[in-house]
Amino acid sequence: MRRVFHTFSSVMSKNKNKKSATVVAVDEKKPSDGPVQLDKSGNICIRILAKPGAKMNGITDIGNEGVGIQIAAPPTEGEANAELVKYLSKLLGLRKSDVSLDKGSRSRNKLVMVSKGVTTMENINEALKRECET
Repeated sequence: MRRVFHTFSSVMSKNKNKKSATVVAVDEKKPSDGPVQLDKSGNICIRILAKPGAKMNGITDIGNEGVGIQIAAPPTEGEANAELVKYLSKLLGLRKSDVSLDKGSRSRNKLVMVSKGVTTMENINEALKRECET
């Protein structure tokens, strides 16, 4: 019985001489140029890593994944989001209506939009770096 079973399994085996094909997934996303980018409609997008509940507003760091901003407001009922928009508009010298929270209202990873035509990416990068150094 043992021998019959062994012979039967070797006859029924389909993967005897076949090579297995491996599929390699390639990430086709372009490497990001930084936290400040231009979208398709011409608006400027700023990726934010929010840190609510701080003692005062300020930029902690600037990296490829986003701008780290500490916010002096609790993360409840949108208070931190409103304070973030207010802080960024003051920092960039823009009206609050030109700066809006696009994504991430309930997350620490946020996307802030600056209306097209009101400023340039260079001005935003310069203002963020200047504030980060102080």
